[in-house]
Amino acid sequence: METNEHGSMDLSTAERKPAAETMAPLQDEGRNENGMIVPKPVGVNRKREEKERSEREGRAHADREREGREASSRDRSERRQEPGGFNVSDPDDLKPEDRIPPDIDDWLEELKRKSGLESSFDVQVRQMTFGHKRTGLLFLSCFTKDVSLTEVIKRLSYLDPESLRQGSSALKTFFEFYLPAVQVTVTNSMQKLIEEVMIGNTAFYVDGESTALIIDAKQYPTRTPDEPVLEKVVRGSKDGFTETLLMNVALVRRRLRDPHLRFEILKVGTRTQTDVAMGYVEDIADPKLVESLRDKIQAINIDGIPLADKQLEELTVKTDWNPFPLVRYSERPDVVAAHMMNGSVSVIVDTSPSVIVLPTTYFDLVQHAEENRQNAFIGTYLRWVRFFGILSSIFLLPLWFLFAEHPELRPHWLWFLGANKTGDLPLVLQFLLVEVGVDLMRLAAVHTPSPLVTAMSLVSAILVGDIAVKTGLFINEVILYMAVAAIGMFATPSYELGLANRIVRLVLLLAAFAFQAPGLIAATTIIVIWLSLTRSFNSPYLWPFIPFNAGALLAVILRRPRPKNKVRPSINRTKQNVKQPLATTERGAGESERHG
Repeated sequence: METNEHGSMDLSTAERKPAAETMAPLQDEGRNENGMIVPKPVGVNRKREEKERSEREGRAHADREREGREASSRDRSERRQEPGGFNVSDPDDLKPEDRIPPDIDDWLEELKRKSGLESSFDVQVRQMTFGHKRTGLLFLSCFTKDVSLTEVIKRLSYLDPESLRQGSSALKTFFEFYLPAVQVTVTNSMQKLIEEVMIGNTAFYVDGESTALIIDAKQYPTRTPDEPVLEKVVRGSKDGFTETLLMNVALVRRRLRDPHLRFEILKVGTRTQTDVAMGYVEDIADPKLVESLRDKIQAINIDGIPLADKQLEELTVKTDWNPFPLVRYSERPDVVAAHMMNGSVSVIVDTSPSVIVLPTTYFDLVQHAEENRQNAFIGTYLRWVRFFGILSSIFLLPLWFLFAEHPELRPHWLWFLGANKTGDLPLVLQFLLVEVGVDLMRLAAVHTPSPLVTAMSLVSAILVGDIAVKTGLFINEVILYMAVAAIGMFATPSYELGLANRIVRLVLLLAAFAFQAPGLIAATTIIVIWLSLTRSFNSPYLWPFIPFNAGALLAVILRRPRPKNKVRPSINRTKQNVKQPLATTERGAGESERHG
């Protein structure tokens, strides 16, 4: 190997090239083959450094945006979850046309277009200035509680203008310090503001703010609780439901002071905005039943239900042309509370003096509160008398007609049944005319003023009972058995069930007229099968007869003493089936009834 002029080894060109190629990758990594650090050539990795720097900046920017979104979402969540605080929804969630204008003149123009301001005399705005801030109180004069609003205005008149110059929202200052009202909420939706005013609340608006306060200072026209009309008792409470939802809720709460009692408020009708309260005991009621009922009510899409609970029933329960009631109506708070403790769900509709209880069965509809106001023996006797009256109202007329038309079918021990003479009209026509006559008298009694009801009843009794028989239009037996059937119908606790039983009686009568005994038996069988296939919110309508449950059927036939009534009806699928602690000797019987 040769040396150069300095005495160092001189490499040839061929030998130097591989060395340079070997050194290149090591220089790129900053070290030579001996591990010594060598400086990187300028511009070798500039593109890679710029790419890495841009990626780092992009990741940092994305992290900052994500943290900002999370903080904003956390702030909104904290504002919304603040109990009783100044909770305002995100304005971005609202449509531009639904936002409250920040200028009071624009706000008034919106009210003229959307709420009937200056077009309807009861829609009023009281404009005042508090703390150099123009404000407006929007309310309906027919629902406003003057004393409450006067107290609000009186308190605001002492407001110090300097307290509104602290840099915070003027409306929030009003809300936290100067508004002496118990129930106050915040909204930034114009539609929500108008809806709240239409149900009787008062909206408080401050110029320059895009939000408003909703003050609950309403007072509905109401009456004091009176004795129920259809569910009277000899002993017991005389207070019944009224047309005011809050009053009805209070009557139930007074009897059922359970902290697990829940009343969910819903609205039905795009125009009526009817309040509907769904009540249940949370640790007793079936969650599937509660969820199903809630979904059905929320799915209602209709302009309104001015006729209240009956229209709501038709929209939630598939009754179609079924004459039998699939829910129970009650005017008594104690009856509703008792059903809720058994796992039922109640539906209270504003403006209705009755409450819907569901699910229900045929045998629920034939029981009355009077039976539970007496001791077990007397209550059982009254229940049997009522059952006899209901059965008479259904089967007495068809059977008597069948025996009168076909004496050969009459048993010997029923020798007294039949008619000595049939009259000028056929018996079936006489029965149909009397049925229509009784309905006419019932309707006339409803529409006749109270002082004249007695006179109208006397006239009707004389015309139908005396003159019609003397003229030969009807025979005495027709009037007698029709009166017994009518008494049995009026003895039915459920008014709706009594009307349905009347339709069944007419069907059986026509079947006996057309096909004699086979027709009566076939019609009765078809009706029983039809009712056994009917369901009330997925509950068999003829339970506990079909499907058969011996223990529950015995509880229907006998009014058990309270200490013996330990288990809730299994048909309600309750979370807690036992109402009282079961004794060791009775636990097996209770389990068999509960799972029957």
